[in-house]
Amino acid sequence: MLTHIQIRDFAIIDAVELELGRGLTVLTGETGAGKSILVDALLLAAGGRAGAEVVRHGTDRAEVSATFAIATNQAAVDWLNEQSIDHEGECVLRRVVTADGRSRAYVNGQAMSVQSLRQLGETLVDVHGQMEYQSLMRRAPQRELLDRNGDHSPLVDTVSAQWRTLASLREERDEALATARDRTTRLEMLRFHLGELESLDLKAGEIDELTAERTRLAQRGRLADGTRAIMQLLREADDASAEQAVSRALSIARTLADVDTQFAPIAKLIDESLIALREGVESVERYQSLLDADPGRQEWVEQRLAAIEGIARKHRIEPAELLATREYFAAEIGRLEALDASLESIEAKLQHAEQAFQSACAKLSAARNSAAKGLSERVSTLMQSLGMPGGKFLAAVSPLPPGSASQHGADDIEFLVSANPGQPPRPLAKVASGGELSRISLAIQVAAAQTDALPCLVFDEVDAGVGGGVAEIVGRQLRTLGSRTQVLCVTHLPQVASQAHAHVRVAKLTDGKTTRTSLHPLTDAERTEEIARMLGGIDITAQARAHAAEMLQAARVTEEKTKPSRTGSRRSRN
Repeated sequence: MLTHIQIRDFAIIDAVELELGRGLTVLTGETGAGKSILVDALLLAAGGRAGAEVVRHGTDRAEVSATFAIATNQAAVDWLNEQSIDHEGECVLRRVVTADGRSRAYVNGQAMSVQSLRQLGETLVDVHGQMEYQSLMRRAPQRELLDRNGDHSPLVDTVSAQWRTLASLREERDEALATARDRTTRLEMLRFHLGELESLDLKAGEIDELTAERTRLAQRGRLADGTRAIMQLLREADDASAEQAVSRALSIARTLADVDTQFAPIAKLIDESLIALREGVESVERYQSLLDADPGRQEWVEQRLAAIEGIARKHRIEPAELLATREYFAAEIGRLEALDASLESIEAKLQHAEQAFQSACAKLSAARNSAAKGLSERVSTLMQSLGMPGGKFLAAVSPLPPGSASQHGADDIEFLVSANPGQPPRPLAKVASGGELSRISLAIQVAAAQTDALPCLVFDEVDAGVGGGVAEIVGRQLRTLGSRTQVLCVTHLPQVASQAHAHVRVAKLTDGKTTRTSLHPLTDAERTEEIARMLGGIDITAQARAHAAEMLQAARVTEEKTKPSRTGSRRSRN
């Protein structure tokens, strides 16, 4: 529900703001006062198109902010949650257009693209008027309205879920078929590559070990010289090797330990040093023997690494990835060898999914046909009372061509209208008269179930081309619609204005140099005066005032009389 709108420097509006409530609110005023400009401003805030022409002359930018209460608007709440925008039950749309035509959009203070703003706006407000783009002229909203009117959500969800399953299986089947077409060639190639890798017989960690060994063998001369020098220093020196020196030191230490027991720990440490030294010498000897064990080892290591690196280059991978590649080739061969059985399984699942989808579509189609019949009758009846005698509305549900079903079902849904007797029904989007289109849209909204209407409906001169008793009926229907959702209506007719729950007068003020628009919510006494003006013209007579007061009272009395019947009607539907 729209709770507040603020407009600055938009067209001829300098600065206005308006608090709005539930029910039917009418905007009245002289022609050219700026009533429809308010609708244009609301459309701009909701993501409509705009250029530099909307900026008030002499100013830098136009700005419109619209605040909506969305606690009960699940579609808007879901959209905001998907965008990670905090809302706490309230949504503020803000649009700024500069004098050079650039536009910026914000949702709860967060910058947003105009396209995204428009998506959100479609869940908040719907405008019906002679010159405005109307959602009911598009096939998708027509289908959605019919489904909501028939409470088809469970059936629609089932069809959508079955469609997703079917689409997934079709994609899986197509991939399997594409693979099957070149299976023989691919199997031969995979088996050849796997044979190469199995012949290579690469072990885990082998590459690191071979790389380290290659480095060691390449430095064998340097390593051999070093080990010989170590052996010379530790054991083989003729004059005094380290082993001999430590051995003599140990002999002296033991003698001293016999004299003084406090020297015993020192002797023990020297003894341990001698043991460690001899172990080190033995390790060096063993290392020396490895260096001299196989003169052809280096050549073998080089050839082994060259074979590993050659196969890795062939597959354009790192040598370390060869083991994983071998496992992948083996798994892929297994998958391809079992492809026939897999295809049979997929085809069986696909056939079952298609049957389930067709069954779900058939149930949805039956429900849609039933709902379409009731909606067609109710809208046709309302059209008779809205100045279109002999008019007929038809919610046409026809099957789509084979293979054209989608997540929305297997039906082609279109609203058809015959505004005059003897004329065949035509698509709603092709109805020539703007006034007729607005009234038909009103009839559809009134006839639809309570949950069908968006939280805020705007009718811009929906009463164009009607008068007298028909105008009063239009007003009553708008008031009925306003009893279950918020309705804003721009009107020139006192019969419509008298039916409103709230009344705002739009006036154009000028000082001879500048012109601006003002908004004034009317009190009960002011409403009588405004409706009397609409009835009587320039000179407002006592008779016009009395007639205006009578019309306002009649609207209140009629609503009080219809409240119990509407409640009973809702209970009977439940």
